[in-house]
Amino acid sequence: MQTSSDRHEYPSHWEADVVLRDGGTARIRPITVDDAERLVSFYEQVSDESKYYRFFAPYPRLSAKDVHRFTHHDFVDRVGLAATVGGEFIATVRYDRINADGRAASAPADEAEVAFLVQDAHQGRGVASALLEHIAAVARERDIRRFAAEVLPANTKMIKVFTDAGYQQKRHFEDGVVRLEFDLEPTDRSLAVQRAREQRAEARSVQRLLAPGSVAVIGAGRTPGGVGRSVLDNLREAGFTGRLYAVNKALQEKELDGVPAHRSVRHIAEPVDLAVVAVPAPYVPDVVAECGEHGVQGLVVVSAGYAESGPAGRERQRALVRQARTYGMRIIGPNAFGVINTSPEVRLNASLAPEMPRPGRIGLFAQSGAIGIALLSRLHRRGGGVTGVTGVSTFVSSGNRADVSGNDVLQYWYDDPDTDVALMYLESIGNPRKFTRLARRTAAAKPLVVVQGARHAAAPQGHAVRATRLPHATVSALLRQAGVIRVDTITELVDAGLLLARQPLPAGPRVAILGNSESLGLLTFDACLAEGLRPLPPLDLTTAASAEDFHRALTKALADERCDAVVVTAIPAVGETSAQDAALAKALRSASASSPAKPVLVVHVELGGLAEALSAAASTAPQAASTAPGAQAPRPAERRATVVSGPPEASPRLIPAYPAAERAVRALGEAVKYAQWRREVADPGKVPEYEDIDEKGAAEQIDELLSRGSGLTLGPEDACVLLGRYGIDVHRALPAPTPDEAAAAARTLGYPVALKTTAPHLRHRADLGGVRLDLTDEAQLRRAYTELTDLFGTPEVLRPVVQSMAPRGVDTVVRAVIDPAAGAVLSFGLAGAASELLGDTAHRLVPVTDRDASSLVRSIRTAPLLFGWRGSAPVDTVALEELMLRVSRLVDDHPEVVAVSLEPVVVAPRGLSVLGATVRLARAPVRDDLGPRTLPVV
Repeated sequence: MQTSSDRHEYPSHWEADVVLRDGGTARIRPITVDDAERLVSFYEQVSDESKYYRFFAPYPRLSAKDVHRFTHHDFVDRVGLAATVGGEFIATVRYDRINADGRAASAPADEAEVAFLVQDAHQGRGVASALLEHIAAVARERDIRRFAAEVLPANTKMIKVFTDAGYQQKRHFEDGVVRLEFDLEPTDRSLAVQRAREQRAEARSVQRLLAPGSVAVIGAGRTPGGVGRSVLDNLREAGFTGRLYAVNKALQEKELDGVPAHRSVRHIAEPVDLAVVAVPAPYVPDVVAECGEHGVQGLVVVSAGYAESGPAGRERQRALVRQARTYGMRIIGPNAFGVINTSPEVRLNASLAPEMPRPGRIGLFAQSGAIGIALLSRLHRRGGGVTGVTGVSTFVSSGNRADVSGNDVLQYWYDDPDTDVALMYLESIGNPRKFTRLARRTAAAKPLVVVQGARHAAAPQGHAVRATRLPHATVSALLRQAGVIRVDTITELVDAGLLLARQPLPAGPRVAILGNSESLGLLTFDACLAEGLRPLPPLDLTTAASAEDFHRALTKALADERCDAVVVTAIPAVGETSAQDAALAKALRSASASSPAKPVLVVHVELGGLAEALSAAASTAPQAASTAPGAQAPRPAERRATVVSGPPEASPRLIPAYPAAERAVRALGEAVKYAQWRREVADPGKVPEYEDIDEKGAAEQIDELLSRGSGLTLGPEDACVLLGRYGIDVHRALPAPTPDEAAAAARTLGYPVALKTTAPHLRHRADLGGVRLDLTDEAQLRRAYTELTDLFGTPEVLRPVVQSMAPRGVDTVVRAVIDPAAGAVLSFGLAGAASELLGDTAHRLVPVTDRDASSLVRSIRTAPLLFGWRGSAPVDTVALEELMLRVSRLVDDHPEVVAVSLEPVVVAPRGLSVLGATVRLARAPVRDDLGPRTLPVV
C-alpha cells in the first residue's frame, strides 16, 4: 500500500503500466515516503557519469536530506514518478513548480522544472520518453502549462528526449548549460510522436511473442496427450527453428522425445524468450515468478480457470496480469489456444492446432479457440494445395485477452512485411476508441476484415469490456467509417480474405459476368444488384464453351473499359475429364494475367473434377494421388472453393473460386466499398475554422456552469447561449404556463406561432398531436391551448411553450454524444417515429471533416427526401452540413460537453431552423485517448 505524502491523498489514477521500446513493460507510479530504500538502492546502481549529468557535479550518494526531499511530495507543486520493474526503480522523474525567478512556488504559477534519472542498464529502452508523457499529463492536471529543464551539453541522450517529444520548444545556452523550455499543450506533432512510439513498442512486444529464439513448455507431461505435451509435440513437429525446452517439476528425465527437459525454468542455463504455461491455475503464480526471475520475455497461458469461470477466476486473472507486468512480461491468454508463425525463419506452432497451416500472407486473430480452429481449417481447405500464398503468416488466439489484445496485434500487423491482409474474429472490443484509431491506420495500408461474435449478447465472461451506450449497429457503422470490412460470418470472413489476399482492388462497381450457364449468370447478375454493384448484362458462352472460348471472353472483358471486375461462372460438363478441367484453369489464369489491375472471381458448381483442377493449377500443388496411406481423401464438401494459381516460376495470380454466386459477389462488394474508402481516405477533408466561434467564452461559461455541480443538463437559456457561441442559433421558445402568458409570449415573438408541449412523454412526438402550428392570432392560440389541455392534461403536466414559426422544410435530428468506450460520436437522421423505428441514423466519429459531414447527410436511407424526392424542393444541405461541423467542433473543443441534441432541425430550401436543443455537461475525464501511453487497467 502506498502512503500519502504531504498535502494530498495518493493519486492512484497516476499509476500505469506501459510498453517500452524493446517490447518489455514497466510500471509508472508516484514516489512516496515508503520508497526511501528503493530510491537509495536505485541510485547506487546508477553510473557516476549519469549522476554527474543529473546533478552537474560528482554526487556519489544521496544524503538523508536528499532522500527525504525526493520521497516527500505534495502531488501538486512537487511530484515524483518512478518506473519500476520487479518492484524496483529503473528510472525517476520529478517536477518542482517555480515562479518567474526560478524559485519554488505554488499556484497560480504555471511553470515547473523537470529532471530525469535513468539506470544505465535501462537507457535506450524509451523509459525517459514514457516518463515524460506521464509527468506532462500530471502537470497539466495540476494546471502547470510549461516545463523547463537544464541539461549539460554532453548529455545528448536527455536533450534528444526533450527535442523528440514534439512539443513547441525554446532553447538557449547559459553558463555552460542548455536550458530548454516547452509548452505542455499537446500538439499534432507531439501526438504523432506519442502514437508512433506506441505503435513501435506494442508491435515489438507482440513480435517478441511471435518470433522467440527459445521456447519453454511448462507442464509438458511424459506421455502423449494433455495440453502441455500437445503443445510441445506441435512445436517439435512444426520444425521450430529456435531452442525448445520441456519443463515439468515431476520430470526426472533429461530429455523428452529429444527435447531437453528440466524441472524448473530456473534450471535452464540459456535465456528463455517465451514460456507456454500449461499447468493448473493454482500453480500458475509460482510458474510466473520463476519465469520473471529467469528473464522470460513473454507468456502464452493456455491454462483455464480464470475470468471465464466466474468472479473468483476474474480476480485470479487480474492478479496474473499484475504479476506478469511486474516482471516486464506480456501475456497472451489466459485460456488461450496459442500462437503460430509460419515464417521459415521461425516455424512456431505454440498452439493446440495439430497441424502447421500453410505459410502465406494472411494474418489471423481469434479470441475464441474454437473459432480459431474453424478459421485455420477453412483457410487450409480453401488454400486447396496452392503454392501457399493464400495461407497464414501469423495466428493469435488470445483467449480471455487479459493483456495482449487485438489492438496489440494490429500494431504488429501494421508494418509486418509478411502480412498483406488481416482477418479478425472478435467477441468483444475492450477499447473501441483505440481499436477504431488503429483500424483506420491499418486499413489505409492493408485490408482489415472483421466479424463480431456475441453481437446480440453480453461479451464472454473472460473479457473485460468498457461499458458502452451505443448499440451494435452504431459501433459497426463507426468501424466501417474507419475502413474496417465488416462481415457477419466466418464464411464471409474467409471469402473476403481470399479475394483481398491476391487480387487487386477494383477501381469501381462495374462488373462483367461471363460463363457457360445462363442461369448461373443471371443469379450472379441479381446478386450484384443486391450488393449495390453495377453489373453488365451476362455473357452466356453456352455449355459447349471450350477453354479457349473462356480465355477469349475473359481477355475481352478485362480489356473493356466499362468494367472494373469480372465474375466467371462455370459448370463442368458431365463426364468431363481432368485434362479439360486443367485446360480451363490454365485458360482463366492466362487471361487474367493480361490485365493484372482488375480482379477476377470464379463461381463454379462442382461435379467432381473442376475444383481439383483449379487446385492443381500450379505444379507445386499436391495431387490427388499423393494422399497419404490410410488417410481419407477430402470430402466434396471440403473442396468447394479454392484458387487458381499461376506457374511457380512467376509470381502467382490466384483466382478465388466460390460455390455460390452470392458468396462471390458479397466478397466483391466488400472489396469495392473498401477500395472506395481507400480512395476517399487519401483526401479525408478538413475540419473548417469558423471565425465567429467563441471558444474561450464557451470554456469560461462551461467552467462557471460546472461549478454548480457535475452531470448538469442545461436549461434552455444556458443551452442557447452556449450553442450561440459556436454559431448555432436556436429558435427562442417562451414558457406558457397559462393561456394569458401564452398570448403574451406570442405578442413578444410575433405571429404566426406554434404552441407545443415539452412534457417528456410528448416531446418531439408531433404524431401524437402535442403540437399546433401556424397560429395566426390570439383567438387561434387560445383555442389551441384549450384543445391541448383538454386532450393531454393540465399545463403543469404539459409544460407548453410558444415558439415563432420556422420556414417549412424537412425535419431532421442532429446529435452528439461522448460514449465512454467509443469516444465522441456525431449522429444524423430524419425526425419522426418512422426513422427511429427503422434505425435510419448515420454516425461519424468526432472531429468530423467537411467530407464526413457531406457523406453523413447522404448515408441515411431516407436521404432522397433532402434532395427533391418526387418533385419536392431540395433543401439546403450545405447549411445542414455546416451545422453538423459546428456541433462537432463544440464537442471536440470541450470534452465537458458530453451530449448535444438538436431536435427538430427544420431544413428549408434556404437555411435551417433549430427548434429544440438539449445540452448536458460533465467534468472531463482526467485521462482520455490523447493522454500518455498506458496499458489497460486490470
